[in-house]
Amino acid sequence: MSFDLDAFRARFPALETGVAHFDGPGGTQTPREVGEAIARTLTGPLSNRGTATTSERNATDAVAAMRAAVGDLLGVPASGVVYGRSATQLAYDFSRHLSRDWVPGDEVVVTRLDHDSNVRPWVQAAARTGATVRWIQLDPATGELLFDDLDEVLSERTRVVALTAASNLIGTMPPVRAIADAAHERGAPVYVDAVHYAAHELVDREALGADFVVCSPYKLLGPHCAVLGADPVLLETIRPDKLAPSTDAVPERFEFGTLPYETMAGVTAAVEVLAGLAPGDATTRRGALVASFEALHAHESSLLARLEGHLASLGDRVVVWSRAARRTPTVLMTFPGRSAAEAAEYLGLRQVHAPSGNFYALEASRALGLGDGGGLRVGLAPYTTASEIDRLAEGLTAFLG
Repeated sequence: MSFDLDAFRARFPALETGVAHFDGPGGTQTPREVGEAIARTLTGPLSNRGTATTSERNATDAVAAMRAAVGDLLGVPASGVVYGRSATQLAYDFSRHLSRDWVPGDEVVVTRLDHDSNVRPWVQAAARTGATVRWIQLDPATGELLFDDLDEVLSERTRVVALTAASNLIGTMPPVRAIADAAHERGAPVYVDAVHYAAHELVDREALGADFVVCSPYKLLGPHCAVLGADPVLLETIRPDKLAPSTDAVPERFEFGTLPYETMAGVTAAVEVLAGLAPGDATTRRGALVASFEALHAHESSLLARLEGHLASLGDRVVVWSRAARRTPTVLMTFPGRSAAEAAEYLGLRQVHAPSGNFYALEASRALGLGDGGGLRVGLAPYTTASEIDRLAEGLTAFLG
């Protein structure tokens, strides 16, 4: 499977600047179709939802279309799609929903690999209820989670397991299904952060074993927001606080206030762009997404091999921390005796955007021995080219002297 990279890049006005963007893990550039969908919906006619007028129907249709598109993206029913402002907001919301009946002695499991948005809400919910926090540790030598003591970390008192499907810092893709199966044996639900994963691998909630799976469309060509996917039957069992006049229907009982219909339209457009990347002869949008992600995986794998070859030629002047057997095309690196922030600034002057920091993966950065500083992160995206990889390598070589 392959796709026309030049034609694809032409859909992104931001790429006309000539900047090589390796900041995809923090948010990809946006294709023209997404901006046009947002503008078209926002300028309407648009009203609050209903069926009496065109403006009401436009709002209703925008919500339904988003749920259907995200359902295809995550492998969940449309009625199991919850809209959120951000993955952080959704984690805080669901940590409050799920912890309502926690008591002292209950246990919560989090990992040292995750973005803090899938750590702190659960840790704080545990502190508020008197529950105990248990950690799945990170091996700094391999970038993998350690499972030797998983039977000790999990117990019949485990009330939730929160873990990432892919590290936004070093790209590690842990065996989510194995952990989920172990959690389910103890009766614990599994909350999976797929924000970074969904930009590179097609999410299948059931295959992952996730009870809840979250991603952020702005990491995969869309607008700034987040979505959660779950079995509607499970969502029916969770009762959040809500305004008295607002609907109690799933999934809307979890969405507070008037929804941003224009942003939802942008999400739908982003899913359509991904589905059209290399759809083959698929007859459904989910089928087209499967084919497109296969093409995307082949493209990014080739570029990652090229990047790793360049980095290997730099020898001990660079330390690569992305070492897991299964990982996304995301590389964290540091430079002995040199500052990652200084490297990012140097590259920026050459029109190569590769930022530095811990990117909110605070526990992972500390576990790797990098403190709160992290490193320089290079993330590949569907629009990345081989020549941009070479430009990055040339810039690093010049920086390191």
